[in-house]
Amino acid sequence: MSLLESVLHVAPVMPVVVIEDAKHAVSLARALVAGGIPAIEITLRTRAALDAVRAIADQVEGAIVGVGTVRKPQDLKDAEAAGARFAVSPGSTPALIAAAKDSALPWLPGAATASEAMTLSEHGFIFQKFFPAEAAGGAAALRSLHGPLPEIRFCATGGIGAHNARDYLATPNVACVGGSWITPSRLLAAEEWGAIEALARAATLLRA
Repeated sequence: MSLLESVLHVAPVMPVVVIEDAKHAVSLARALVAGGIPAIEITLRTRAALDAVRAIADQVEGAIVGVGTVRKPQDLKDAEAAGARFAVSPGSTPALIAAAKDSALPWLPGAATASEAMTLSEHGFIFQKFFPAEAAGGAAALRSLHGPLPEIRFCATGGIGAHNARDYLATPNVACVGGSWITPSRLLAAEEWGAIEALARAATLLRA
């Protein structure tokens, strides 16, 4: 099993984290790991993101930290240098595909259509991010893709929460779902690590 495959199957949910202050990174990651969610996607949407990745990679045993919102080749280089174990993109470009092939960092590219999924598969990327999931047709769209593209497995992200995650996870081509509901900004700001651990534990029970 490849590292990326194991990351996508280690838990039913991958938290998509927007972290504003890197001082929260270690406590946050420890709470998630304690709750049974070791794979963590830190999005490159803030200046604190790479510092957060470094801290988690260095200090949190059991955490598998990755970087999200990867949009250009340099992001892959920065993520790897920071100690990320995997990288996630909302879509894909020819430049990113080429860079990912040359990088040692496992890459989860985004696709929202059959054509995008097929193109990525032709380049060897059979694990993909289905984004934006709800806007792109939801679990019904993924079930439709499974027939003609049975080899592709998705991490569905975008508009997914505790209210609809089970529907996605019951779809045969979904390895896991991604979402921010486990690590809401209000709990991070208040340093409510116990509450985040509880949300993580609840998320581990979503797969039937």
